[in-house]
Amino acid sequence: MNNKEEYILGIETSCDETAAAIIKNGKEIVANVVSSQIESHQRFGGVVPEIASRHHVEQITLVLEETMSQSGLTMDEISAVAVTEGPGLVGALLIGVNAAKAVAFAHSKPLIGVHHIAGHIYANQLVGDLKFPLLALVVSGGHTELVFMKEHGSFEVIGETRDDAVGEAYDKVARTLKLPYPGGPHIDRMAQEGQATIKLPRAWLEEESYDFSFSGLKSAVINTLHNASQKGEEIVPEDLAASFQESVIDVLVTKTLKAMKQYEVDQVLLAGGVAANKGLRAALQEAVDKTGKELIIPPLSLCTDNAAMIATAGSVLYRKGKRSGMNLNANPGLDIEKPFN
Repeated sequence: MNNKEEYILGIETSCDETAAAIIKNGKEIVANVVSSQIESHQRFGGVVPEIASRHHVEQITLVLEETMSQSGLTMDEISAVAVTEGPGLVGALLIGVNAAKAVAFAHSKPLIGVHHIAGHIYANQLVGDLKFPLLALVVSGGHTELVFMKEHGSFEVIGETRDDAVGEAYDKVARTLKLPYPGGPHIDRMAQEGQATIKLPRAWLEEESYDFSFSGLKSAVINTLHNASQKGEEIVPEDLAASFQESVIDVLVTKTLKAMKQYEVDQVLLAGGVAANKGLRAALQEAVDKTGKELIIPPLSLCTDNAAMIATAGSVLYRKGKRSGMNLNANPGLDIEKPFN
């Protein structure tokens, strides 16, 4: 790399956030703009893909303009344009991909397609240096994975969910408790106020497996509520939230510690929207501290979808000489283990 500063423009539109950011030298946020659509989707109890896409169309130009304005940079100073290629909602992804292609083409800049989960993992690089080998626990609305990394840009998924992702389970339990969307933060808050007095299952699966399963736990919560209702018994919602959260955290932390030991990692990263969960953050910190290893957790603003993480992952690929062509397309099923572009 020469002495010239490296500025990566990142674009993220995989779900219901329209975001753009500029990262300097892979580690410093110069500008970070996120336009959220939560209010538009709340009345439906979840993200409606067509509405998400329409919002992205309306917001993408404004978000890009605001990002450039905040940065005080010109497009001449931008080194490359990074964009979420997948996974995500195909209609939403297409808006970001096409915007990135238009900007890259108009200004003759390199284009870099980024895996959304790689972005979540690399959000941690904005907090501290990554030390390899490392293990990332990815927890979000659509993903629950343990990812082993030997070096930059190398991802091995050693465990993943077999049914519901952890964020999905939180939202479904919240809906059962008649809490507004998105349900995760509400359950987390209620759990802090309750006691884990209700016995709920933990799916450990096979002895050697690092996979996860939360479908049975979600069903057990729903059955507990229905059974109490039929018997005319009252269940304290805070206690149910605390019991549900304890079960989730127990499985996530236990499997992470087991994988840390087997893979002899130097560092653990927490990544994804559910990384904002206070109960999980505290429990994982306590558990990893006891091992003497380092845990990095992004600030809340970098846990949920944002473009700073995409620009940071894009910076790693840029330095590795990875480039995407103008035939880059949205890929909702993009595999993180496949070599980048």
